[in-house]
Amino acid sequence: MADAVVIGSGPNGLVAANLLADAGWDVEVLEAQPDPGGAVRSDRGVHPDYVSDLCSAFYPLGVASPVMRALRLQEHGLRWRHAPAVLAHPLPDGRSAVLERDPQATAAGLDALGAGDGAAWLRLYEMWEKVGEELLAALFGPFPPVRAALPLAAAARRAGGLRVLRTLLAPVRTLGEQEFAGPGGPLLLAGSALHTDAFPETTGGAAYGWLLAMLGQRYGWPVPEGGAGELTAALVRRLESRGGRLRCDTPVTSVVVRNGRALGVRTASGEAVRARRAVLADVSAPALYGGLVGWSDLPAPLREDMRRFHWDNATFKVDWALSGPIPWASDGTARAGTVHLSPGMDALTGYSAQLASGHVPSEPFALLGQMTTADPARSPAGTESVWAYTHVPHEVGGDAGPDGITGAWDERERVAMADRLESVVERLAPGFRDRVTARRIIAPPMFSEHDANLPNGALNGGTGLAHQQFVLRPVPGLGRAETPVAGLFLASAAAHPGGGVHGACGANAARAALAHDRPAGRLLLTPGLEGLRRLLT
Repeated sequence: MADAVVIGSGPNGLVAANLLADAGWDVEVLEAQPDPGGAVRSDRGVHPDYVSDLCSAFYPLGVASPVMRALRLQEHGLRWRHAPAVLAHPLPDGRSAVLERDPQATAAGLDALGAGDGAAWLRLYEMWEKVGEELLAALFGPFPPVRAALPLAAAARRAGGLRVLRTLLAPVRTLGEQEFAGPGGPLLLAGSALHTDAFPETTGGAAYGWLLAMLGQRYGWPVPEGGAGELTAALVRRLESRGGRLRCDTPVTSVVVRNGRALGVRTASGEAVRARRAVLADVSAPALYGGLVGWSDLPAPLREDMRRFHWDNATFKVDWALSGPIPWASDGTARAGTVHLSPGMDALTGYSAQLASGHVPSEPFALLGQMTTADPARSPAGTESVWAYTHVPHEVGGDAGPDGITGAWDERERVAMADRLESVVERLAPGFRDRVTARRIIAPPMFSEHDANLPNGALNGGTGLAHQQFVLRPVPGLGRAETPVAGLFLASAAAHPGGGVHGACGANAARAALAHDRPAGRLLLTPGLEGLRRLLT
């Protein structure tokens, strides 16, 4: 028995558990996998001398998030490491757009690609300096952002008022065309937006691209020294130092509900684990609603809402152990921790259109991580630990490329897609293939073997587009961690504010559990929110 049971030990679950332990609650975390961390794990599965991150790798949101910063994980062994440059987008002509840690250096590089583009970049960074921290406080706090609303409104007014809103609501292609003369700035923004499922023509895509690029400009895109798993290890050490408990190899099969309230959980072994105060679920929305909680314990409209739940794109990933650094043809690319690979904006649009029509892209947009460049502990001196991933449809309707990939993802299709991804790198770095010592292919169905929250490698807990954000995440409601079952809180990326390793979803769930446990919460907050939810839905 515990005060709170947390289902899942991904970063959100561990953040939630830490905050509840800080409040003096007795907390138990139950994890289905043999190791904690969910998508934040690392191993030596490609080559025994190389550390590879299984899923997530760079953490601009983690280092910038007020939630994560407040945990002071450096006191529990976490060390951030930075590559010499944050991000590069090599161009087919041998030039490269590079996001440096110094805004002036970034601007100088962009000026070389387009006259006046450095000044345009600095204007975007000035907007960040005026509104960025207030935006983070609003974004990573509970929804609606009551406390953060006034500071954010004041900051937005200083930054330009409605003109800021117009800038951020634009498609990222539109922002690039309006602000820049050359290709560098637009590609840095568009590639960053494509870390979500926002295409170059998506309304609001500029907000994603601008946010991620400016986080890199302000905080960098760091990595944990020694591998992604070290971030998880620090969260676990902090939790255990406060008396929290973690049990791995303990899959939860159901939430026990009686008279509309969550009383605990039942595990695959048949064990009942009682939760005196709350159950927090760091699981996907489809796994919770109609899965861990049966439809008989949920309001009828929720079933139809979940039928319309929209996942983000599937993922195909390759990890490599290289005998030496990638031999990039373009200057500056070798210094960047993260590299975006696409010939240009039109290619990004073509890639996006093929995805939208259910086709495996012929020219994949690839995100590539040079992990030893960022953290020398990842592989022997003079070598490189590298990964790259691209997106593919969940349901493959056809292959826009020459290989006849059907979505069966058998050995032939896995190898064909890995070779296609390697070809993207080889064109920009001739001789890349000659340095491959070992590789590991992770096709879409394999992601859920590492983390059940990532079906087919949907990395963000559901689409990041506007129709499933804020009060619409994961379904139309209040955009909060509360669920229709009293004492049960959604603590995963399926809840506001969504994907990314920032801990805000878990923190919001923990704060909600604490608020509802107080006498005023039981008397006023719980029935009040339920009434408002019914009114809105």
